[in-house]
Amino acid sequence: MDLHLKDKVVIVTGGAAGIGRATAARFADEGARVVTWDVRGGDVAVDVTKAGEVEGAARDVAAKHGRIDVLINNAGILRDAQLVKWKDGAVTSSMDDATFDAVIAVNLKGVFLCARAVVPHLIAGGGGVILNASSVVGLYGNFGQTNYAATKAGVISFTQTWARELGRYGIRVNAVAPGFIATEMVQQMPAKVLENLSTKAPLGRLGEPDDIANAYVWLASDAAKFISGAVLSVDGGLVLGT
Repeated sequence: MDLHLKDKVVIVTGGAAGIGRATAARFADEGARVVTWDVRGGDVAVDVTKAGEVEGAARDVAAKHGRIDVLINNAGILRDAQLVKWKDGAVTSSMDDATFDAVIAVNLKGVFLCARAVVPHLIAGGGGVILNASSVVGLYGNFGQTNYAATKAGVISFTQTWARELGRYGIRVNAVAPGFIATEMVQQMPAKVLENLSTKAPLGRLGEPDDIANAYVWLASDAAKFISGAVLSVDGGLVLGT
C-alpha cells in the first residue's frame, strides 16, 4: 500500500531513542523528510518544556523544508513514586513537588507547547496530522504513577479537544496508547520483572518500538484520512485485562 508519505515533513519529538527513534526510521523508510527533536542526540536540540526553543525550532523546520506536515508528540519522561507511603502509623515518603512537576512539564505542557508552535504551520500548509503519545495507564491509571498517568490522560483530552478545534483546517489529531514496550529503559529491568510484564498482555509478550512506530505511520497516512479524535491502544490486548 502506498501510504503517500513521500516527502512529507515530519517532526518527531523525543526522537533520539526508543519509540521515537523507531518512529523516525519508519517515516524515513516511507520517504518522509524527518526531523527529530530531543534534549540530546536528536537532529535538533530542543527542550520541549521551553516555549522559545520549541517555537524557534518549528520556524526553522518550516523555513528549511517549506512546510510541516506531521507532528509526533513522543517526548516523555518517567519519575515514579507513590502519592503517600504509610507504615507504622506514619508517612514514610510521598511524591514530592519536583517529581510531579517534572513529568507534567515534559509529558503534558511539552505536548501543548509543540502543538501550539506547529499548528500555524500546518494551517498555512493546508492541513496535516498531529499524533500524541498517550499510554494505557492514561486509560486506567497505574500504581506509583500519579504524575505519569495524569499526563497521559491529559494527552487524550488534548487529542479530543484539538480534533474538534482543528478539523476545519484539515488537521487530524489522534493519540496512540502503548502498553509495555521493550525500549532500552524497560529492557534494563530485572528478568523476573520483564517476564511479569510480558504475561500481563493476552498476546504474552512485550511490544517492540516498531509496533508503535507502525501505528504512527498508519495514522499519519492517507489510509487513516477519516480518523480524528481517536485513541489507538497498541498494547497486545492489555486493556482487556484491566
